[in-house]
Amino acid sequence: MTARPPFTYRFEPGGRTGEPPLLLLHGTGGDENDLLQLGAMISPGSPLLSPRGRVLENGMPRFFRRLAEGVFDEEDVRHRALELGDFVQDARERYGIGSPLAVGYSNGANIAAALLLMRPRVLSGAILLRAMVPLTVPPEADLAGKPVLMLSGRHDPIVPGDNAAALAAMLSAAGAKVDHRVLSAGHQLSQADIALARTWVAETKHREMVP
Repeated sequence: MTARPPFTYRFEPGGRTGEPPLLLLHGTGGDENDLLQLGAMISPGSPLLSPRGRVLENGMPRFFRRLAEGVFDEEDVRHRALELGDFVQDARERYGIGSPLAVGYSNGANIAAALLLMRPRVLSGAILLRAMVPLTVPPEADLAGKPVLMLSGRHDPIVPGDNAAALAAMLSAAGAKVDHRVLSAGHQLSQADIALARTWVAETKHREMVP
């Protein structure tokens, strides 16, 4: 069997001790550079690990295959989530970082949610921007206490409101501490997303530091 090529990625070591490492996961058509600025804005000084999705759809990178808009190849979702988990574990050893907080947008948010469900120990938590349910029948996962911020758009033409709510319920049922907010926005990110994510990261870090 031919080995898969390694992920193309960027790693920025960060400039402040004690800041949580971020795993940045782009949307369809993005790459390893797309969310670096976002990561720096929501958690200044954090180490940033940003891989490029290895699936191509009409030449556009993604993290897993889909059969149609909003219809995922769930076998591929599972496979790619495990693959991404292995990449994160290898990167942690290579760069000496802790379990990262995933920051995913759209397709990247969906693979982040799948990774939470498939390999709970890989991530310390997640910020899911415009996420959908990645697996209709999720594995049993223990996400006890893991912090998750979900930011959905009330006017999002791609992610139905009930689907986003179902994902929040799914993660909560697995034990995650989910903060799901619906913004007056579409599928694109807004300044409100950045401000809320930044505040949430700071508050989450503070709670973990206070005994």
